Amino acid sequence: MSEATSKSVFRTMDQIKFDRTISDECGITMNDSVEARAIAEVMREKPGINVTHQPSLIRIDGRGQVEFKMDEISEALGREMTPHLFEISTSTHYGRMVMVDDNTVIVFGSMEAAKPYIEYD
Repeated sequence: MSEATSKSVFRTMDQIKFDRTISDECGITMNDSVEARAIAEVMREKPGINVTHQPSLIRIDGRGQVEFKMDEISEALGREMTPHLFEISTSTHYGRMVMVDDNTVIVFGSMEAAKPYIEYD
């Protein structure tokens, strides 16, 4: 197991420091399932990604942006994973989740980085 995947993102209250800085952290949380385990298997190999397993959930966290490729996940899963099925598999996320195309979902830690992919007035 790489160093990035061995660190837990969970902390006790006495370990948490509150300040007014803006974080560039982003990620997803999934209920433990066949799909979630395949996603975690793929993401654990990527640099700078932390994968944390808990009894009933899996978290995938990173900084800046976390990019999920459906073809990589499909290969690990043994069947097709689409961006829509991916979103169903994620219980929640933090950051700005954007479906870039039929093969890519990115969770951005910065709204500024996500803006080119988002249509708004």
